[in-house]
Amino acid sequence: MEAAKKWGFAVTLIFIMFAVLPLTLLVLRDPNESWKLMDTVLGVLGIVDSDESSGGYKIDKEDLSVSLNLTSCHSSYGRPDLLVYCCPPRSIAEEPVIDFQFPDPSSPLRIRRPAHRVGRGFIAKYKKALLIMKSLPYSDPRSFRRQADMHCIFCTGAYDQPHSHRPLDIHRKWFFFPWHRMLLHFHERIVGSLIGDDTFALPFWNWDSPDGMAMPEWYMHSPFFDNQRDVSHFPPKVSDLNYDYEKTDENMENKERMHLNMVFMYNQMVSGAKKPELFMGCPYKNSEEGACDGPGTIESAPHNTMHTWVGSDFNVRREDMGAFYSAARDPSFYAHHSNLDRLWEVWKQIHKVDLQTFDPDWLNSSFYFHDENSQLVRIKVRDVLDTTKLRYVYEEVDLPWLNTRPKPNSIPSKIANHALKIRENRTILSAELGPGGWNLESSITVKVGRSKFNRRKQEKDEEEEILVVHGIAVRIDEYVKFDVYINVVDESKIEPGFREFAGTFVHIPHGKMDDDRKTNLKFGISEVLEDLEADRDESIWVTLLPMTKSCTNTTIDGIRIEYMR
Repeated sequence: MEAAKKWGFAVTLIFIMFAVLPLTLLVLRDPNESWKLMDTVLGVLGIVDSDESSGGYKIDKEDLSVSLNLTSCHSSYGRPDLLVYCCPPRSIAEEPVIDFQFPDPSSPLRIRRPAHRVGRGFIAKYKKALLIMKSLPYSDPRSFRRQADMHCIFCTGAYDQPHSHRPLDIHRKWFFFPWHRMLLHFHERIVGSLIGDDTFALPFWNWDSPDGMAMPEWYMHSPFFDNQRDVSHFPPKVSDLNYDYEKTDENMENKERMHLNMVFMYNQMVSGAKKPELFMGCPYKNSEEGACDGPGTIESAPHNTMHTWVGSDFNVRREDMGAFYSAARDPSFYAHHSNLDRLWEVWKQIHKVDLQTFDPDWLNSSFYFHDENSQLVRIKVRDVLDTTKLRYVYEEVDLPWLNTRPKPNSIPSKIANHALKIRENRTILSAELGPGGWNLESSITVKVGRSKFNRRKQEKDEEEEILVVHGIAVRIDEYVKFDVYINVVDESKIEPGFREFAGTFVHIPHGKMDDDRKTNLKFGISEVLEDLEADRDESIWVTLLPMTKSCTNTTIDGIRIEYMR
């Protein structure tokens, strides 16, 4: 009996050595890998996957919502040549976390107003709060630099997702709008609490309206001023919503610039963005197959273009605003994103979109922020879909771009169609360009077939025709911009103000990421084809027009048409 006990003890000891020691070594080498092994073991035992970095296990295996590994914050690349460390002084995994609770419905409703219309009293109290915020130590999560570094963290991939080495970047996917809304919500409440004003509301830079297109003058004074800006774009310079620093005509008359901005806004908000994915970005999920890279219309421009327009032309990547790792160091960042947040609300109203019952993986995805009490809060996307529940609204302003549906080029449709027919006898590139793609060192025109044509209005309303430029590969350290046109007869006589303009691709330089995932660009074209009298044609001509020299290092895999309900 004693010998059997000793033999059993020896077997147990050997099992521990072979089972526990490898796991211990794995944890020392990479803590995330240990969770993968644990998931596998528990899966075999009938226990399902985890959705939290702490190892709490859930029941639904199909839940692909996104969260964070709170222990994984690490250095990241603001630029390929610049390693930055934006993580908190101590790991937030060590802090107690509470789930988000809506503000008291009886609390004052904060009203966000256009920045060019606010009065001296508002500016004075905002100045006081910002001076206090800038004086707080970096150890305080309410400090201005810690607030700025929140954007750095989530826009350079400083956090990994649970049980993987996939960094999480909230740009170029459907988290763009909700994540920035979360950031603004907590930032706004922190600002108000520092001056004891529970009615304080962030202003919005109303750059989509002629009266608000210049940077608000009071952002030229301390503490709202940032010396890392393009001096040639100081007020009263009218902003260029489709800005390209290589080709933009800086001497264009203000009236003409305003008109082009209005037409551009119509395309980005209305005709090109009739479905959630087109406006908000691609559906990113917590799986290898669910990862994606595809910005919505507004994120490409005016979001990216205005970041670049504000940033300093003396800096490598037009920092501060022109680079995501440094953008939130400029106080105008918050006014810029407040307007984008407002436009999200406007878009939902125009297209009658209800996101409350949208994809559950999107709704259940969660992020972490510190509130006005320095308490760490876990907040889900579903929590930020109703601004009144968050106790803020936007002052109603005119939408002049809503009535600026662009007109076709000066060439009459019949003449244009005849000229396009002549192309049938030319050698034109295939819409699917094959392995290695096609370089954008010069313009590309391809003939793209349509599987559905001569559709009725009801069919168009139910199913949007989508132009997809897929497999876009860019150098991550370069600013890249190219425009997309349909049925262009003369490339020398086109501009985004014409109806032939379908959309634009704008890539802001960012740091190194773990994969070389290519980007897909999508926008709706049903309305464009109708205006060009091409909605009955079996094919269309698509032209990609490079706008930056960096397009010589840019390739695409192909162009196709899809249909989206």
